Amino acid sequence: SQSEQQILSSKLECVQSIKGGVLAEAKCTESNVVTVFSQKGSGAKTQTQCSLKLLQVETETLYKKVDSEDLYVTSMLYEREETEREVTGGELTELVWKLCLAHSVSFETADLFMTLVFELRRLSLEALKALWQRSSFKCRDNWQPLIEALPSCATEACVVLMKEIIASGEVEEDKVEYFFWSFSFIPKPTSGMIESLAPLLKSPGASQTCFLGVTALLHRFCSAYSSCDGVPAVQSVMRTLGKFLGGNCTVQDSEQLSEMQLVLKAIGNAGLAAASLAPVLSLCASLKSNPIEIRLAAIQAFRRIPCSVRVSDLLPADD
Repeated sequence: SQSEQQILSSKLECVQSIKGGVLAEAKCTESNVVTVFSQKGSGAKTQTQCSLKLLQVETETLYKKVDSEDLYVTSMLYEREETEREVTGGELTELVWKLCLAHSVSFETADLFMTLVFELRRLSLEALKALWQRSSFKCRDNWQPLIEALPSCATEACVVLMKEIIASGEVEEDKVEYFFWSFSFIPKPTSGMIESLAPLLKSPGASQTCFLGVTALLHRFCSAYSSCDGVPAVQSVMRTLGKFLGGNCTVQDSEQLSEMQLVLKAIGNAGLAAASLAPVLSLCASLKSNPIEIRLAAIQAFRRIPCSVRVSDLLPADD
């Protein structure tokens, strides 16, 4: 049919010559015809010919001997050399200015941005706050380099600063959402990060990204620490989420229904930390007076809770 007709008809032919087990010559011809407007094979057509020929074979290759002591095994993750000299706050402010002046898509901008991220990781909370006071300005295109760099920093000091920026209302809503989204990707969360972010769940109008970002960070933290349910910061988050459930997830209107679904999704996000809420989740799921959406969300909240702590009689047999 016309809808299945190919837009481009292509053909590639290559002839290779091999001598003594070595590729001596290769000739290729590639042709492309735009078939949409062509008639009987005619129309817009391109043809490319290329030839590769072996000129010589090195009989011996000399390799520079390397001292085995200089070799080490490492991962394929990006590494950056640590500088011996500590960068001052004034130099970082100047770096932010350079980012403002640099072209938005250039190798220079990428290098400056990576330098800023790595230097942020070395700063204390006090030094970060001082830098924010000096460098929270916007560039001509409404870009704030420091706002963009903070989520890639991933240290406890950077997370605490992001939390304070969120609480202060100094940045636009889309940047706040960007902060919350980044919490899900912090590789090594700390209890200090969770302790700092926990109060945001209690703030009026806390967004969906807030609930899901904080609990995703909580899940990653608990995946690394087997006894995370005993950490006070974790317990604080789970108590906050537990209060939203109200004992059995009862809701009065559609607004409360949406909020309850979000809280249950966040609890499911938290994973191992949510084990303490298993009895309440079981009651939310088994209570027939609850809307079916709530009962299903309560069951789904068990998705990361270990089988060893799941309630066996989640739903009555007659359900």
